[in-house]
Amino acid sequence: MKLRISLHTRFTIWFTFLLVFLVGAILFVIEKREVNTIFEELKNKGLLMAKNMADLNSGSLRLWDTETIQANIQEQINEKLLYVVFYDLYATPLVYNQEIAGKKEIFSVSRLPGDARPDSISFQTQDVYLAKRVQRVLEIEIPIFVRGSPDKWGSVKIGLSLEDMRKEIRRTRLALILIGVSGFLLGMIGATLLARRISRPVKKLVDGTVRISKGDFSRKIEINSQDELGNLARSFNEMSARLLETREQMEETHKKLIQAEKLASIGKLAATIAHEIRNPLTSVKLNIQKVLEDDRLEAMEKEHLAITQEGIGQIEKFVKELLNFTRVSGLQLARFPVSQILEESVKMMVDSFRQKRIAIERKVDEGLPEVLVDGDKMRQVFLNVLRNAYEAVDQNGKIIISAALAGNGQAKKIRVRISDSGCGIPDKDWENIFEPFFTTKPSGFGLGLANARKIVEQHKGVIRVVKKRSAGTAFEILIPCEGEP
Repeated sequence: MKLRISLHTRFTIWFTFLLVFLVGAILFVIEKREVNTIFEELKNKGLLMAKNMADLNSGSLRLWDTETIQANIQEQINEKLLYVVFYDLYATPLVYNQEIAGKKEIFSVSRLPGDARPDSISFQTQDVYLAKRVQRVLEIEIPIFVRGSPDKWGSVKIGLSLEDMRKEIRRTRLALILIGVSGFLLGMIGATLLARRISRPVKKLVDGTVRISKGDFSRKIEINSQDELGNLARSFNEMSARLLETREQMEETHKKLIQAEKLASIGKLAATIAHEIRNPLTSVKLNIQKVLEDDRLEAMEKEHLAITQEGIGQIEKFVKELLNFTRVSGLQLARFPVSQILEESVKMMVDSFRQKRIAIERKVDEGLPEVLVDGDKMRQVFLNVLRNAYEAVDQNGKIIISAALAGNGQAKKIRVRISDSGCGIPDKDWENIFEPFFTTKPSGFGLGLANARKIVEQHKGVIRVVKKRSAGTAFEILIPCEGEP
């Protein structure tokens, strides 16, 4: 099984390795330079001490006054200057301090050659056993020349303790380690924050991509940075919006295609019905009328024949509505005030409203622009909606008709709203009430609202059911003000 490591973890690991390498390399270089600097400083200091010692005792050395040299040496010996050795011109130990008496390995050997020049210097580090412990010592030996003589008279060797230098080096290393640890911790904190800053937007992009792959195009990534990640997020959001718009267009096209297929199927059915049923039905209807004209028929027989005629009329009405629904006719466009079409539609239903004592309330704004529509077809739309409201409202009910301007600029529309106080339509049926042959009433063919939607869409408008605060149903019809359908 392959181990999956997140981008945040990988970034942190690689940055940690890089940080450790860089900090280690920097500290190593600094430590080397500091150690060399401290050591060079000690060498210069020791060289100065050796020269002072040579100058102080050069006169005594010329007179072979070993006692004075011995006394001068003992005065200079301390914790830092561990020993001093004077050699004659033959590199034989002449005088040395008492602390190294018996330590031949210290004073017996001179490291300067016999033909040493005045600028010759010998540096040597070694471990010596002094004061009951092993100590690290820096030995510095220089030649002694007497003024006026070109030959070396002898040499002086001093031994400097490196303990203080070691302590200084340890303090320097400790300080560098503390600096390195502090830098490492700060670097890790910065790396973590940077990794989070980089990985979080990437994770959001990944989540958004996964959601898009599952069909959720409404996901937006909130990244406010002005860097490449911000540009990527903005491009991603634009892509999501375009995909959502494309999907909505495809769904709308798909719905229209399905609707067209339904209309085509219904058209074929209507043509078949018109051909196979309408003509024989007309013959039956005429024969029944002739039989009814016979005075010899009894009342019961006439009553049955009258019921048969009513059934035939229902069939003819259904065939007519079906043919009207499937027939795609052109629009006879003209400019009309919406209020005029609404009033004409109400007048055609006024008798029915009076029978149920239904109150009609109008809320039509003044100064509404005229719309370019087919007056007869729009009147048919309003009639279908008003007829549904009439059938849904009980005695003493109420129907409210309103019209107002909606939108702005080129998108201006007239919003017509027809609401009633009836029993209402279940939410689950809202998407189906505009489908052909779908009805919630015990009678009817389910073509009224389907035909209304077809006419409204021919005018590039929209018809839909909207929610109401109170009981009943409300239909909203949006009709464009500008342009031709």
